[in-house]
Amino acid sequence: MTPTDAVIESLGKVAATRAATDSDSVGGVPARWVVSPTSTDEVAETLRLAGQHDLTVVPRGAGTKIAWGAAPRAADLVLDTTGIHGVVEHAAGDLVLIVRAGTPMAELQDTVATAGQQLALDTPLTGATVGGTLATSTSGPRRLLYGTARDLLIGVTFVRGDGVVAKAGGKVVKNVAGYDFGKLLTGSYGTLGVITEAVFRLHPLPAARRVARLRLPDALAAGKVALAVLGSQLVPTAVELDQEGDGAVTVTVLVEGVAAGLPDRTATALGLLGDGATDGDELPGGFGTYPFDPDGTGLKLTSSLSGVGAVLTAAREAATAHDVPLLVRGSAAGVLYAGLPNDVEPGTVAAVVEALRGAVTAYDGSVTVLTAPAGVREVVDLWGPVPGMHLMRRLKDELDPGHRFSPGRFAGGI
Repeated sequence: MTPTDAVIESLGKVAATRAATDSDSVGGVPARWVVSPTSTDEVAETLRLAGQHDLTVVPRGAGTKIAWGAAPRAADLVLDTTGIHGVVEHAAGDLVLIVRAGTPMAELQDTVATAGQQLALDTPLTGATVGGTLATSTSGPRRLLYGTARDLLIGVTFVRGDGVVAKAGGKVVKNVAGYDFGKLLTGSYGTLGVITEAVFRLHPLPAARRVARLRLPDALAAGKVALAVLGSQLVPTAVELDQEGDGAVTVTVLVEGVAAGLPDRTATALGLLGDGATDGDELPGGFGTYPFDPDGTGLKLTSSLSGVGAVLTAAREAATAHDVPLLVRGSAAGVLYAGLPNDVEPGTVAAVVEALRGAVTAYDGSVTVLTAPAGVREVVDLWGPVPGMHLMRRLKDELDPGHRFSPGRFAGGI
């Protein structure tokens, strides 16, 4: 029996295992095998065997964001989590949900909606799973009111690189002292462990909604209007800004709650937006989606609240200077997304990214390249300056001493 046969035989005794195909590659790096466990115990045994054979492991859910982040240095084993599926417990009276990591977000929402509840996390990409959403810390417009995945996650079960199952947090919404592994795993791109279950805090579904909108000719004006809405007592669910190719920005305010209170709140929103504002029941096209295609370059821009207008202006100036289409969309909370087509020259993309990083510095911001064509990846630092790298490296060494989890996918080559 060859070493390869021995690996497949040992893994196959734990969970379904097959040879990888071209479609299983991660960031252009070919995988060798794909294993599909159906429980936390099977994940633990899989990782124990992977350690024995010194295999690198890349966790994967539905694969909607598998191209995000840097390419791993190696991908011996793709660990498909979609078989770890289903709701474990829905404690509707406590507004708490325990769900397995491979469960599609849409299925989760359908389940809790039967009790008039929601997990207030937006899912910009259809088919995304719970685990993938946490691994990439996906969020959208409703982060303004409800927070991000880190805020809604109150407990997690995960498996370490040595196959040990660990739990953090619990079913009770409370603050505790200590190391919050749920927050550490969220946004780690599968470099610290494999999440198999998550415990979330839920919220009631709103009874009604209204949408107020205003199109403004320039970003600075839009930023000022958005700040006025944020500084008011309106408490909107979302305040989104959508910058078009001509530089005009549409500000969209989503107001949700008790139907009886919406007319007055909508009137307040229209007053804050100013002359020309309109309202309706339907969300505008593109609301909560990314302004980039999977094969293009997708950027995440962050800034302070006061810097959103200036960052949008800088994006427009960079697009004009380099004669490229750059669409920007995101939250007035200070998280924007931008997209460039895949036919833009890598050097031009690098120049745009450099200009944007220079602009966000004044507003305590950052620019991350979420996804990009291979040529762009060769000339652009995807993560840019990241504070606290020495602490991140220490954490990686503690949780994954063999550096076998998605090696190189995160900032600093972690």
